[in-house]
Amino acid sequence: MSAASKPAPVPGTRPEGARDEREAADHVHRMFTRIAPRYDFLNHLLSFSLDRLWRRRTASRFARVLARPDARVLDLCCGTGDLTFALDRARAKALRSGAQAAVRSVSDPQSAADAQRSQAAPVIGSDFVEPMLTRAREKSRAAHSSAAFAAADALTLPFADASFDLVTSAFGFRNLANYEQGLREIARVLKPSGEVGILEFSEPGSGPLAGPFRFYFRHILPRVGGAISGDNDGYAYLPGSVARFPSPSGLASLMQQCGFADVRIASWNFGSVVLHSARRV
Repeated sequence: MSAASKPAPVPGTRPEGARDEREAADHVHRMFTRIAPRYDFLNHLLSFSLDRLWRRRTASRFARVLARPDARVLDLCCGTGDLTFALDRARAKALRSGAQAAVRSVSDPQSAADAQRSQAAPVIGSDFVEPMLTRAREKSRAAHSSAAFAAADALTLPFADASFDLVTSAFGFRNLANYEQGLREIARVLKPSGEVGILEFSEPGSGPLAGPFRFYFRHILPRVGGAISGDNDGYAYLPGSVARFPSPSGLASLMQQCGFADVRIASWNFGSVVLHSARRV
C-alpha cells in the first residue's frame, strides 16, 4: 500500500467489532492475555530474531540518558519486558563506561561501576496485561536483572508529573485506544527536556524487497502466528493495526502537537520498523 492510499489514521486502535475506546482496550487486553504464553517465542520466530536487534538499537539511542545514575526510566506497554531488559543492559554498559572514564586512577573500575549501578534507580516496565508482567518478572528473576515491573494503563499512568527522564515503548503504543492521550500522558510524566522513544511497525516503504515483505507481513505472519499460538484473531489483528496506524510523518506531527520537539525518525527493515525519538518541551 502506498503512502497516498494509506487509510486515514484513527484516534487509536480499533480491533474488529470495537465500537469505542473502552471496547478497544478490552479487546486488546483479552487478546494479549490469550497469546502471552507463546508471545516471546513467536516474536523471535516471526521476526527471525531481528526484534532483539531493533530493541538493542533503541536502547543504544538513549545511552546518554542511561549513563546518568539518577535518570529514571519507564518502558510503557512492556509486555514480557524485552525492551525493559535491553534498557537495563544498556544502562549497565553505559554506567560501566562512564565509571571507567571517570576513575581510571582507581584500581578496580569494575567495582566502581557496580556500585554506581546499585545506586541507580531501576528501569521500570509497565503494562496493563498481568499475564505478560508475570512472564516479565520470571525472566527478570532468572536473569538477576534489576528491572522492576508494575501494572499500569498507559492512558492513565499512576505516576506523578515530571517523574521520568526517559519513556520508551516497543511495539505497544500502536495498541493504545487513544494515541493522543497516550502521548499526553507520556509528556505529563516526563521531566522538562526528558526524552521519549517509540518503536513501532509501519507499512513498508518502496524498494525491491518491500513487496515480498508486505506479502509476508500480511499473509504469512498471521497464519503462522495463529497456528502456533492457537489464536487466529490475535495475529490477524497485527497487519490491520499497522495499516491503520499513523504514518511516520503523521506520528511525528502528532508528537509535536502533544508537547514534543526535535522529533527524529529512524527506520529499519525496509521501512517496516520505525523509531520516533523526541524530547519534551
